[in-house]
Amino acid sequence: MVMEVRSPRTPEEFARYYELRWRVLRAPWGAPRGSERDELEESATHAMIVDADGNAVAAGRLHLNSPEEGQIRYMAVAEDARGRGFGRRIVDYLEAEARSAGATNVVLNARDEVLGFYTALGYEVVGPGPTMFGTVTHSKMRKRL
Repeated sequence: MVMEVRSPRTPEEFARYYELRWRVLRAPWGAPRGSERDELEESATHAMIVDADGNAVAAGRLHLNSPEEGQIRYMAVAEDARGRGFGRRIVDYLEAEARSAGATNVVLNARDEVLGFYTALGYEVVGPGPTMFGTVTHSKMRKRL
């Protein structure tokens, strides 16, 4: 069964989308609910894949840093859904959205443990990224579209 990538549409879908982001990206380090969001949510492009029960299994977000540069953030795939191509599909969707908005490149901060995933999608490390929660290191990556 092929699950479509799309933006959350209803308040319930947004709730499931943000729940996945929090559960994967913040809860393991004890970060509070709400920390999975920032001030750019309203102007960003959101992408999600839901399972047959309507639960979000993959999510990601794109915002524009400038007319030429998009940034992907908050990439999350549920642990039991990994290895099935959902993350790749979210990135492809967000890159297409960036292209349609006129961006010529996309940047992201990848956790060092998933650099191989982004390298396989054509991203290259361009410098160090932030360290979050004191121990989670990231690398800044870029891809020309």
